[in-house]
Amino acid sequence: MKWKLLLLIFICLKSFSQEKDLNYFITKAQNNSPLLKDYSNQIKSATLDSLLNRAVYKPQVTGNLNANYSPIINGFGYDLALSNGQSVAGLIGVNQKIIGKNGINSQSASFQLIKEALVLNQKITLKDLNKTIVAQYISASASSEQIGFNQKIATLLKQEISILKKLTQNAIYKQTDYLIFIATVKQQDLVLLQLKQQYQNDLALLNYLSGETDTTFVYLKKPEIILKSIQPSDKIVFLKQFEVDSLKLQNQNKFIDYNYKPSLSLLGDAGYNSSFAYQAYKNFGFSLGLGLSIPIYDGNQRVLLHQKNDAALATNLAYKNNFNKQYKQQLLMLNLKLKQSAAVENQLQLQLLIADALIEANKKLLLTGDAQITEYSIAVGNLIAIKNAISQNNSNKLQIINEINYWSFND
Repeated sequence: MKWKLLLLIFICLKSFSQEKDLNYFITKAQNNSPLLKDYSNQIKSATLDSLLNRAVYKPQVTGNLNANYSPIINGFGYDLALSNGQSVAGLIGVNQKIIGKNGINSQSASFQLIKEALVLNQKITLKDLNKTIVAQYISASASSEQIGFNQKIATLLKQEISILKKLTQNAIYKQTDYLIFIATVKQQDLVLLQLKQQYQNDLALLNYLSGETDTTFVYLKKPEIILKSIQPSDKIVFLKQFEVDSLKLQNQNKFIDYNYKPSLSLLGDAGYNSSFAYQAYKNFGFSLGLGLSIPIYDGNQRVLLHQKNDAALATNLAYKNNFNKQYKQQLLMLNLKLKQSAAVENQLQLQLLIADALIEANKKLLLTGDAQITEYSIAVGNLIAIKNAISQNNSNKLQIINEINYWSFND
């Protein structure tokens, strides 16, 4: 029984000390995303559509069997000159469209562009998903970090309680000073409780975004998010969308021109076709045919369709130019915010040195009974505020880096 109890305790301790990193949640989110799976299936479907289109231009072979009997009863019935009385036809027909190489290439390009557009949408969806997970991981990690240093402050204050209690009993400090310090300790306990609840909520939201159903309390490893090198704008996935849209419109222009070219079809069949009127056993044979269609006039639709596509191309170019400007401005603003965050961090570190020194000085004065409890409480509050500000500023910096990587780097 003892070893079972020890094993149970070990498993419990192991579960409480479980630690997960950013890659764990990103992998879970990608595996659980129905939208990514949807795009993967759409890409497969686009490939099959291309193969189906090619199959249409291969010889189409069909088998047909028709039997007909038109009796004449008491002089009543169909005219034999029209119905032949009876007929049987068993034929194999072949239909082959004659299409030029340019037409085949245009249609292949159309399906390829549809596939490329789906691939781009899948990449953007993946980037959006990764960005969302990283952002929430940063927030949850910041909550965890705040719990850590607030716990240290709470431990420090509780260690001072016993010292202050003895000094109060020896009338070195007033009872009111002691109660003020106890109130500070209780306030810190409340802050710590709220931070733990916030962390649990952040962790639950992280699991929700990852597509997981899990409320287990785990520790998060410190996020290692680095600023990636900025790629040339022409390689950014967001701008490639405009290129694909432009190519689609240009390919549509080729389709318009192709549809106004003559179309040719070869027809043929072979088999048995007989009315049984004369030597039915000899009615095996074949036939060949040719179909030609030449567009002559359709109300000038060809010119109008080209004008419509030209307008769409101009619109696409305008959106591309505008996006390019906003993209560059977005990166300039984000990099400016990153520099501002670094400047704030330097100032906070200087303030932290002063706050730490003030706490150490008050701890020494407390031992001799020379510390002012109110001033000590204010110093503790100031230290907590600076630590929180450092944590928040670091979290903001990581969020900015996450945003820059999202816009300037293809995952």
